Amino acid sequence: MILLAGIPSETPLEMVGTALDALGADYRFVNQRHVATAAIDWTSDETGVSGTLRMGDETIDLATVSGAYMRLMDDRMLPELEGLAPDDPARTHARAFHEALFRWSEVSPARVVNRAEPQGSNGSKPYQAQLIARHGLLPPPTLITNDPAAVLAFREEHGTIIYKSISAVRSIVKTLDDEDMGRLERIGWCPVQFQAAIPGTNIRVHVIGEAVFPTWIESTHVDYRYAKRQGGSTELSAHELPEEIAARCVKLTADLGLAFAGIDLKLTPDGDYYCFEVNPSPAFSYFEANTGQPIAAAVARYLAGMDQARPKARRAAAGKKRKAAG
Repeated sequence: MILLAGIPSETPLEMVGTALDALGADYRFVNQRHVATAAIDWTSDETGVSGTLRMGDETIDLATVSGAYMRLMDDRMLPELEGLAPDDPARTHARAFHEALFRWSEVSPARVVNRAEPQGSNGSKPYQAQLIARHGLLPPPTLITNDPAAVLAFREEHGTIIYKSISAVRSIVKTLDDEDMGRLERIGWCPVQFQAAIPGTNIRVHVIGEAVFPTWIESTHVDYRYAKRQGGSTELSAHELPEEIAARCVKLTADLGLAFAGIDLKLTPDGDYYCFEVNPSPAFSYFEANTGQPIAAAVARYLAGMDQARPKARRAAAGKKRKAAG
């Protein structure tokens, strides 16, 4: 039995469900929006982890669960709980259920994509950069400061620089321009992360087990995710990585304790590979839709305990789908 936990209509979860159907695998959605009729009761001792999960009219023996894909949204934001007081019974039930499910996923012997504890490195980009560097991938020159004078000196040294979030909270990566310089004194209230702008090609590498799916990204904007919104364009294509770099990505993912990761690289004109971060819960569907890479199928195979050969992503072939980002 495999559990897919989250909102079933969320594209990555839906795509993995479709891939599990193709494998003929037995799975169930743990639909957060049906939390009112859900219950979980489990225990852990020297004999292992046991208990039950009830979703509506069905009760699942947790000892039969061999895999779980965890893409839970913040239960406090569920539409079904909107407008309810913090101490409303529906809210307290939802919180208790999600807390118990979360703790089960941390100790279950099942293949979990991904457990929460190893995802913690993404909560501090500076800390994660140190882990990345140990695997032979270059972190960009970085400054974290609330001192405007230090930023000016960093800009003088590196020329074009960008700034972005230090935490796991998504932010739009932007180049530090003249308009920003006019309000630079505001960083005195909160340290900001600045990095040298690295020339070259952005690459998103999805790693699941031993499988590696590199995507080359050509964009008119610094942050390709928002290029279309800002009047630009982005094109994606499936490519290959040198075996050494692919192997480093696999080892980095495994050493971080992750089964599935989205690794952001940049290949410079000189052939150097810089690494910006490792996303422990990648929304891979955008990349699969634009390249045809079978990422969902690889996730499904991993959850089902099937062997993962490391497929070589072919260079963009005629007829492969390529779209603007949106």
